[in-house]
Amino acid sequence: MLDQKHPNNRTTKSLLLQNNVSLADKNWFHTGGPARYFAEPTTAAEFQEAFLFARQNNQPIFVLGQGANILISDNGFDGLVIRPNLKTILHSPYDDHYECVTVGAGVDLHAFIDYCLENNLSGLEEFSGIPSTIGGAVYINIHYFEFLLDQFLLNAQVIEKDTGKLLDVTPEWFNFGYNRSTLLEKNHFLVSATFKLKKISALEAAYAQGRRTEIIRHRQKRYPYKNTCGSFFRNFYQEEVKNEKSGKQLIFVAYYLDKLGIKGALSVGDAIVSHQHANMIVNRESATSNDIVLLARTMQEMVQKEFGILPQPECQFIGFKEYPLYR
Repeated sequence: MLDQKHPNNRTTKSLLLQNNVSLADKNWFHTGGPARYFAEPTTAAEFQEAFLFARQNNQPIFVLGQGANILISDNGFDGLVIRPNLKTILHSPYDDHYECVTVGAGVDLHAFIDYCLENNLSGLEEFSGIPSTIGGAVYINIHYFEFLLDQFLLNAQVIEKDTGKLLDVTPEWFNFGYNRSTLLEKNHFLVSATFKLKKISALEAAYAQGRRTEIIRHRQKRYPYKNTCGSFFRNFYQEEVKNEKSGKQLIFVAYYLDKLGIKGALSVGDAIVSHQHANMIVNRESATSNDIVLLARTMQEMVQKEFGILPQPECQFIGFKEYPLYR
């Protein structure tokens, strides 16, 4: 529970606030220290209360989903961590062929895809095997080959950080792109999203479930699926690289990391480059966030020395007093 001596705990009448909560069990790397304050709002009103508490007590905010694309400092986060626990799912008709489904930001993406197929609704199975909540999925505009999540988004509700106001927004408001949305500016956070999904027959749903199973099998064969943040470094922008192959610029960071021969070999402490993918770092069991930082810096140094370009992270750093990698 919130420290009763805190001067403004009266602002949270229904929201449960906790002190000094471990974050190591709340992210995929399984590293990092505690949050000074922690809240799991279950309604939009409780979400607003959490922001009000942070504003009145001058606390920085981090909104946490499943923690699949982050590295949390070993010192933790000196502020309020909000993990939305909004789990409502509501149906409404769209037309004879489609249905609208509004889903809370805290709903697990994997569970939601299962729910859709169980209700003969198709589209989101393309994103099977990607660890995320709905909030995190919209935040980064998850993708799989030619599919982007925004292709299915009809509208959404967000909360404004500075005022706590709830805003109804259209897909255009998000300014979606590849790994890109307005939410990355961290001035607004998702409360709920409404998707337009195709109605299908029970037989078509069975086929879609089979495709879902195959996508997950394929992903787990190619990539590590636990104790990792996924791709650690982003691909290079075209203006950053000079190397070409068949007339095309080699922007894929994994190409350069593969050339170094570090898969399953380069390690610091209990952090190691995955044997499955050169752009993924894995915590073998007892790695610290500092181990992962030192390993990532070594990877940067090696690519810089060999190819003259410096990889930059896709992974987000949470709670670090200073930026931990090379710029």
